[in-house]
Amino acid sequence: MKGVFLADAQRSPAWFAARLGRVTGSCAPDMLAATKSKGEAAGRRNLRVRLVLERLTGQAQEDVYQNRDMARGIELEPEALAAYEAETGEVARRVGFLQHPTLLAGCSLDGLVGRRGIVEIKCPRSANHLDYLRGDVPLDYLRQCQHNLWMAEAEWCDFVSYDPRFPPALQLKVTRITMTDTERKAYELTLRLFLTEVERELEDVRRLMAIAEGTAA
Repeated sequence: MKGVFLADAQRSPAWFAARLGRVTGSCAPDMLAATKSKGEAAGRRNLRVRLVLERLTGQAQEDVYQNRDMARGIELEPEALAAYEAETGEVARRVGFLQHPTLLAGCSLDGLVGRRGIVEIKCPRSANHLDYLRGDVPLDYLRQCQHNLWMAEAEWCDFVSYDPRFPPALQLKVTRITMTDTERKAYELTLRLFLTEVERELEDVRRLMAIAEGTAA
């Protein structure tokens, strides 16, 4: 484990505060976003600006709006976790926010499984669940799982898609994700480079603030 758990429960005030200005699992898709043409992907740039603003203001810059599907997914998480445990025989421990000890990075794990594994729970729309039953983990979720694997120093992550509206045999899909040592090192290097960019932009903003304060004085 790369850090310590700071918040007791996800989506608590302490959990939101712990995430401010940090690269989390949900940030990984934007951090790794690339364009086919020259220039930076919009999602990557927007993430960098968001983290700069969170560090500068101490206020969350994420959209906290929850639509009906998101609210349903959160409500079903305990049921999905119970279904996963019944299917696999594993026992998952719910945890809060895991903060890296030296880097401004962290992750929220849906569950720790023994000493080797973690679990990521999704309760999607039925059409999306059907896609997951037929194929692999979507790229954005794969990147989220990889970030969490790196943070938790886990051997594997079980990506779980759950929809109780399906017939019993099709309600649960579990896909195990792993990372090689080479992939872990490459991910950490990418993360460190991105965090350096965030720091550089934050320093630029602070210089502007110092100039403005000097002018006002």
